[in-house]
Amino acid sequence: MKIKFWPAFAVIVVAMLTTSLGFWQRSRAHEKEARQALIEQFEHASVIELGTQMLPVSGVEYHRIVARGHFLPELTVYLDNRPYQDQSGFYVITPFKLDNGGAVLVSRGWLPRNSVDRTVIAPYSTPSGSIELTGIARADATRVYELGHDGSAPHLKIRQNLAVDAYANETGLSLQPFVLEQTSADGDGLVRDWPAPATGVERNYGYMLQWWGMAIAVIVVGLYAARRSARQQRQQEPDQLD
Repeated sequence: MKIKFWPAFAVIVVAMLTTSLGFWQRSRAHEKEARQALIEQFEHASVIELGTQMLPVSGVEYHRIVARGHFLPELTVYLDNRPYQDQSGFYVITPFKLDNGGAVLVSRGWLPRNSVDRTVIAPYSTPSGSIELTGIARADATRVYELGHDGSAPHLKIRQNLAVDAYANETGLSLQPFVLEQTSADGDGLVRDWPAPATGVERNYGYMLQWWGMAIAVIVVGLYAARRSARQQRQQEPDQLD
């Protein structure tokens, strides 16, 4: 059976692409599961007390951290497009000045967004004076897709994303290179029901099966079309000889 080059090439390319996308979704699922396993492991590890020494993200991520100091509420930033239970809202990010020097960005919790005016911030409280808080070290305060960088401009209180190093340059604070995802309660009215890193892993596996199913379908349809084309060509050849 003769198979034409370009149709066969197109089938191979599409099959390879959809197969690779399936493997990518599988790797994403494995990453989320690995992160969740680390968090569960570090839940029983010793709490790290934050001091003046800069701690690398790789050495503390997902570990429990305790910090003593006070919030700098005037430097609070609100990260937009962070839904909770299908409701739009913000993550409240406030620098925390450590008693023994230095500072750390604290992702304090979730706040619902005003459905009429997104610039109106719902009321919440910020503890005054020196306090102790605990949380989980995270590499960032979560990221969402944004077109360009206008949504994260330094002059905005409401932003899409916030990079620790960029915010340190913006404020002049000596920030730890990670974000502390607060878990301790302090009566501020914020929601701290943080999504688990493995959230959505079932969706990744579902996409994986969809992509692989598409690859199989492309191969089957391609072979059927090639066989049908070859059969039609053989049927036409006797007529051409006559």
